[in-house]
Amino acid sequence: MMYSDIPTAQTLVLYFKSRGVKNIVISPGSRNAPLTISFTKNPFFNCFSIVDERCAAFFAMGMAQHLQEPVAVLCSSGSALLNFYPAVAEAYYSDIPLIVVSADRPGYRIDIGDGQTIRQENVLEKHIGYSANLKQDVSHAAQTISKYGKTLLESSQNEIQAYNEKEIAKALSVAFDEKYPVHINIPFEEPLYGRVEEPTVKIQDFETPNSKADLEEDWEGLAKIWKESSRKMVLVGVNQPNAIEADVLDMLANDPNTVLFTETTSNLHHPNFFESIDSIIAPIEKSENKEELFQKLRPELLITFGGLIVSKKIKAFLREYKPKQHWHIDTKKANDTFYCLTKHIKTNPNQFFKRMGTNGSGESDFKAFWEQKKDNYERKRMAYLEGIPFSDFTAFDRIIKTIPKGYQVHLANSSTVRYAQLFAMDKSLKVFCNRGTSGIDGSTSTAVGSSIYSKGPTVLLTGDLSFFYDSNALWNRYMRPDFRIVLINNSGGGIFRILPGKEDTEEFETFFETSHELTARHLAEMYGFEHVVVENEAEMEASLESFYSESEKPKIMEVATPRVLNNKILLGYFDFIS
Repeated sequence: MMYSDIPTAQTLVLYFKSRGVKNIVISPGSRNAPLTISFTKNPFFNCFSIVDERCAAFFAMGMAQHLQEPVAVLCSSGSALLNFYPAVAEAYYSDIPLIVVSADRPGYRIDIGDGQTIRQENVLEKHIGYSANLKQDVSHAAQTISKYGKTLLESSQNEIQAYNEKEIAKALSVAFDEKYPVHINIPFEEPLYGRVEEPTVKIQDFETPNSKADLEEDWEGLAKIWKESSRKMVLVGVNQPNAIEADVLDMLANDPNTVLFTETTSNLHHPNFFESIDSIIAPIEKSENKEELFQKLRPELLITFGGLIVSKKIKAFLREYKPKQHWHIDTKKANDTFYCLTKHIKTNPNQFFKRMGTNGSGESDFKAFWEQKKDNYERKRMAYLEGIPFSDFTAFDRIIKTIPKGYQVHLANSSTVRYAQLFAMDKSLKVFCNRGTSGIDGSTSTAVGSSIYSKGPTVLLTGDLSFFYDSNALWNRYMRPDFRIVLINNSGGGIFRILPGKEDTEEFETFFETSHELTARHLAEMYGFEHVVVENEAEMEASLESFYSESEKPKIMEVATPRVLNNKILLGYFDFIS
């Protein structure tokens, strides 16, 4: 093994090893050389080289999301760190323990006109669980320090070492215990490439007490409200696969007073659950007795758990027709998404629902009424699909039906995740999407990072803008041959043709929809992907027959759909089922 001769670099590596942080994603540079040397020369660590910092951070985040453990991403000084920010924000709102490590210039080099220097300390503080700004070692490059940074010599190396150890330990505790991203910023003075075979520092572990003890709850009182509520709604956002126990799912599914709305990202499945929220609410919006139906759907008690909600329709409904009580179940935080949060219950959903028990005697027709509506839209959706031309709508229906069992499915944002909400996923599929900030900027990189340790193959369903925006995600040596991308290319930002404000003008097409004529052919060739373009249903059916078969290269199936027709067909669906 080999270590940098800089004490702070050794200290970080030793702490990572002591806490079991094994996966290190490195964006190449010079200022971070002490850390790169130390990580890559130690067989304990799995190191990945990703040149584009934005892609690197999302790659690391996807890996952390999949493993449910901290993963580190490392960069050089300057603007390199700022390119981590989109993934940091996503990790912050999605409770993913991403560890950002940035090499920095010494403080006396900042704001004097040196290259690759910015104010790195606390630069991520608005979207980070903890910022550890380490102090520069005074035992390394002492001659340079005596010329330019004499004030650093006021502290001894022992004081600096103790401070840095405490800061690193605190940052790691936040990442592990609170599932927040953290930032560790380390200033290094040249020379940067010195090496030693054995570390010159010894570390001690700092115990950081967990201040977030569970609050005592009046479980008997909560269970009484639960059992006496005749109109309960359970709404589930982003949720890890297999997080909810089967007996809990059965209990909720068989409660006649509970309507359980799931989203594709919830990874929850049961015939009695409502899997397409918008297909229930859209017909009400168009109904002549809209007020009566919304009042009929309005719950007395709303229970939410999981991450952020995709459906704008359910958010608008619950903000207008507020429940009497809204309880959110989460050990960490509760968002007041519907402006009516009455209780944050700090436990996990399995424990909560087991404490609530089975339904009481006062049964209602709440669930039965809406099950009839669900059966109606499911029949009408099948009829609608038989009568429409090839489009995004038909493509998503067929693509989702043909994903092989056991696949890991990653959804890009914008139109992709919203179309996926309309169709049922097989219960064996594990579904992920970056819904923390809901941006299009790192969907492909996240999927690639997540695929690294996946037991099964991965498929990414993505739109054209999201794909081209993050095309550097394919620039790495870690693409598995069983990685698949289904690219829906509707020649622009299709969601903007659905949103209010659409105009058939050149300005709209250029500055909102961003229409284009790009294809993925040359990118696929450059990055070594098999690639096929399909332009109609027959071609897509033929391609899907072999798309998931074993291959020596990863594959892209590019589905070309009609830009100006897609929005009419989607909006027509909601008219049809109404």
